[in-house]
Amino acid sequence: MSETFANTCGFLGMACIIFAYGYATRSATPNPFAQHGVNLAGAALLTVSLMVNMNPASLVLEFFWAAIAIWGLVKAFRQRSAK
Repeated sequence: MSETFANTCGFLGMACIIFAYGYATRSATPNPFAQHGVNLAGAALLTVSLMVNMNPASLVLEFFWAAIAIWGLVKAFRQRSAK
């Protein structure tokens, strides 16, 4: 994988996470599928970047970021199914 591709993934991932945070902050009732889905995509893209530009602390952070996003998505699916 080229460094340019990895950096592009990293910047797209960063944009996803910033967008999701801004969306959650701006919206009174954010859509959990959009919020957590975009966060998960951002964590995945940043992880791709970290495979080339290794930073162990950031890799651990992205693992937890993804885990929390998955938890949020599971919770949203369960709440939707209960309705």
